[in-house]
Parts: sequence; C-alpha cells; structure tokens
Amino acid sequence: MGKIFCVMGKSSSGKDTIYRMLLQNTDLHLAKVVLYTTRPIRANEKEGREYFFVDIKRQEELQKAGKVIELRTYETVHGPWSYFTVDDGQICLEEKNYLMITTLEAYEKIREYFGEDSIIPIYIEVEDGVRLQRALDREKLEKEPKYAELCRRFLADAADFSEEKLLHAGISLRFNNEELGKICEEITKYIQAILQK
Repeated sequence: MGKIFCVMGKSSSGKDTIYRMLLQNTDLHLAKVVLYTTRPIRANEKEGREYFFVDIKRQEELQKAGKVIELRTYETVHGPWSYFTVDDGQICLEEKNYLMITTLEAYEKIREYFGEDSIIPIYIEVEDGVRLQRALDREKLEKEPKYAELCRRFLADAADFSEEKLLHAGISLRFNNEELGKICEEITKYIQAILQK
C-alpha cells in the first residue's frame, strides 16, 4: 500500500521549494497531487502546477458530486478564498506513493479519508523573522502586492499551527529549514526509511 507524504508548515517556511525538490528527486519516485483553489493565480504560477484554479461554481459542482475530500475557506482582505483536495483520480495508493502540500487541518481530514497508516506528515519550521522577510521579498515581486493579505496570513499561521494543534494532530517530528540542501537531504532519508519498512 502506498503512502501520501504531506508537507506542511507556516507560510514562507519554504514548503513549495522543498516540495519541488523532493518531487524532482528520482530516488524517491513520488507522484504529485495538485490541489484546487478559488483564489486568483499569481504571476509566477501555472494552471495545474501549483493548483487547479477554479471558480466557486466549479467548487460547488465538485462538492455536490461528493468529490471533495477536504475544503478550507479563508476570509481574506480580498474576499473568501477556498483551497481543497478532490478525489479526482490523481491518487491510487495501490500503485504509487505521493507528495502533497497541505495545512494541518487538511492533513487531519486527508488522514481520516485514506487512513492513518497511509498518511505521513512532514512539518517544516523556520524562525518567524526569517519567514516574514521571505514573505515580504516574495510579495514585492507581484504586479500588485497584497501586503494586508500577507499580514493576515502570517498572523493566522500562529493559531493554525499552534503547539497545541500540532500535538493534537500527533506531529512531533520537525524539520528546520535553515539550510535548503540539508533539510532536503534529511527529509529524503526520512521518506526512504519509511518506504523501506
């Protein structure tokens, strides 16, 4: 039976970069799971790569069809944005192992859906000051920077990834992203050890 490795962490912790590097690691042979969102596409994003970008009508169609595994909606300064995982045929645990980026809340719902033995958390940590600077640097590159949303997300992460919630979800192992090459090596060894069991 395959595994789904769920990369998670606060915003600007480096999860997207780590996720891409792990996907490109040919020793791991991990398949990608693309989530869905109703938020606008960013300048550096591509449809079907970071997300499937859909409107609210399509989200509701998928919900009515019983295809939505988990869904989170955030009240942003630009209105509600939803992010969700869809049972759309991307995941077949009899055939492959997978890698996806999730939130803590999404991780718990995906674990309920597929079973505890199939879902493995990979929690990324970074010191808050470093994260905030990374977020600012990234936002400056946008055609229309959304600094208010950046601040909202940064503050929301403190609650969403509180120690209490992490412990409740059973997440005790942390990977500290001080040096990108080192953390990717540590996570690779961790994944290989689990897959060899």
